[in-house]
Amino acid sequence: MFKKFLLAVICTISISSFSGDEVHQFSGKHFVASYLHCDPKAISDVQRLLEAMDGAVVSSGATVLDRCAHIFPPDGLTVVYLLSESHASLHTYPEFGACFVDLFTCGDNCSAEEFDAILRSYLKPEEVNARYFLRNEHLEEIPLSVR
Repeated sequence: MFKKFLLAVICTISISSFSGDEVHQFSGKHFVASYLHCDPKAISDVQRLLEAMDGAVVSSGATVLDRCAHIFPPDGLTVVYLLSESHASLHTYPEFGACFVDLFTCGDNCSAEEFDAILRSYLKPEEVNARYFLRNEHLEEIPLSVR
């Protein structure tokens, strides 16, 4: 009896959440960047780089569900974050003083600018190539306020 009642409640909640006046948009924002000529000590310190990336993701406003990291000896790093809003990643090439980062989030609650600012502050790249895109049925570049 309780199982039937619980199932009825779940179905009612599910139906009402889809039949309301809320409009769910199919769109997301994607920040991609290449950081070049980074501080050699910063990009080679895997532990501190993970801490900087953790801080960047959290400061963006994203909700971290999980993190998976792999070290390529001696100090190369790939780390991917599974976010409630989508994902973030970082791939380093310390021998070249460079790395690639991205942050893809759905909704309007996350800040790629905060994410970017924290990573730039830690890595101190001499050159940055960054783009910010609105992704939906189309792909359009949007201005990034942190340059």
